[in-house]
Amino acid sequence: MAAFDTFPPHAGPAVHRAGVLPTRSAVASSRSALAALVLRDLTVLRKNFGEFALRALMQPFLLVFVFLYVFPTIGQGVGGGGSAGGESQFATVLVPGVVSVAIMFQGIQAVAVQMSQEFGFTREIEDRVQAPCPIWLVAVAKVLSGAAQGLTSALIVLPIAAVVHAPGVHPDLSVHWWVLVTLVPLGCIAMTSLGLLLGTSFQPRNIGVMFGFVVLPIVFLGGTYYQWTRLAPVEVGGFPWLQVLVLVNPLIYLSEGMRAAFTDLSHMPLYVVYPALLGFCVLFLGLGLRNFRRRVLS
Repeated sequence: MAAFDTFPPHAGPAVHRAGVLPTRSAVASSRSALAALVLRDLTVLRKNFGEFALRALMQPFLLVFVFLYVFPTIGQGVGGGGSAGGESQFATVLVPGVVSVAIMFQGIQAVAVQMSQEFGFTREIEDRVQAPCPIWLVAVAKVLSGAAQGLTSALIVLPIAAVVHAPGVHPDLSVHWWVLVTLVPLGCIAMTSLGLLLGTSFQPRNIGVMFGFVVLPIVFLGGTYYQWTRLAPVEVGGFPWLQVLVLVNPLIYLSEGMRAAFTDLSHMPLYVVYPALLGFCVLFLGLGLRNFRRRVLS
């Protein structure tokens, strides 16, 4: 008891009972744990950067190689009846779409696929949730590290997508920096939030189903190969059903935002793009955090 008497008279009763003063608040502890979890994932990324870069590049490279190099070279170019001008316009449309797809796939790969493995055979999630922070913060760390990977993949893919094309095919790119620096981080977080939702909704054995029935429709109906503003002619009885239907797809807003950032083509209004991406981000993150907590505690 003599050791306890060294505390000042104004110290609370809890301090006298425990004999230990808290060194930092719960908020500071959670912040440190969050930073450590993100840093751990980024350290793993740095050590496996070659594998990451290859994975990030493969699909976008094949898309631009086939559509912008092979098809024009063999006389089957896409856009404008195969003319050089039409092929260049299609290249201008495709490059921002390819960057958007790279961000989306990286968000799913970094969060959904990894999380399904950690909930599955590796059981690594059991170690993560022992960090001195709330359970939901572990999921947020996954989202943030996945967003950093999505941003990195965009930086890798854009130069490749912009230079791989046949002679005479030239994507007309014009960078609008204020759109770029605000839209890309928001898009990365929205796509990794989608990855969190998918990774906590599908069992590891059903990942193939996820790609077949969720990811592929998102890609093909997400404005990767076309502008949303050009879908109006697809109609039934004067109603542009496809242009309306794709509005439930989060990728269409990222693709259109990328076209606003990298080109002067017509695109969806930015006053629609930003709120839609923010809304999807809140929706996916909220549902994903709820599912994550349920999976951890079950």
